Amino acid sequence: MFSSFRSRNRVSKTVKPIKRSVGERSKSKMQQKLDCSMAGSTMISPIITLVVGPDLRLFAAYEHALLKSPYFAKCLRDQFYESTSKRLKLPDMLPEVFACVLEYLYTDDYYPRLCISKRHHSWELEDAQDTPNSGGRGRVPSTIYHPGVDGKYLLTDTVVYCAAEKLGLEELRRLALIKQGLRFRAQDDVLIRSARYAYANTLDTDRRLRPFFIEMIIQDRKRFIRSPTMRMEMGLGGSKFFFDLFVAMCRHVDEFVERTNKSSPRTI
Repeated sequence: MFSSFRSRNRVSKTVKPIKRSVGERSKSKMQQKLDCSMAGSTMISPIITLVVGPDLRLFAAYEHALLKSPYFAKCLRDQFYESTSKRLKLPDMLPEVFACVLEYLYTDDYYPRLCISKRHHSWELEDAQDTPNSGGRGRVPSTIYHPGVDGKYLLTDTVVYCAAEKLGLEELRRLALIKQGLRFRAQDDVLIRSARYAYANTLDTDRRLRPFFIEMIIQDRKRFIRSPTMRMEMGLGGSKFFFDLFVAMCRHVDEFVERTNKSSPRTI
């Protein structure tokens, strides 16, 4: 009787967990880390084909890299590509410009890269230190041939900036603007044509690229006053760029008058 009572009310024994060796635990942790890293790696990211420009140049990129762009993310989310071949089409973008965009998506920069000058403690381009025997790619031209503007040349970083705005890449816009400030030396027609392009491909709310051209022309006004290209372009008109330039020049004159009147009151 007592034995049956004990058997019915006996507390069950606690089952101890199975001990694993240090090697097995390490192997399990490594496998978990590998699984987590593979979740966001290129090993499982689909490859997207991109058809770029009027000549239908083909590019390939991992989907995870393209998703950094809100524009591409929306295209992929809405399945604007063919379900079987996974293609995106960018007929209005130059292949050379998209190559810069793609390099940025993978490396957060595009050639020539930004670097800090140890001597001046300021930004400079990496090719500024290249020598003929350095083995690098040498200096990259600051202009690019654009067939969409009557087969004329534009500032490369201007076109990259406008592409970044379309693709929603804010940091690439900032990067292109810095680089343009470091290598915008160009002929008058290229500068004015690039300004027109910037106005045609940015929003009216843009407070970076548009003011860059306005300020640049005001600072170098003696040069542009004598420029036949500037005279011809202003005669043609057809762009808000020239109105903004006029407004900026008026403000510049007003500031000058205000500073002058403080010392010797007069009017202009």
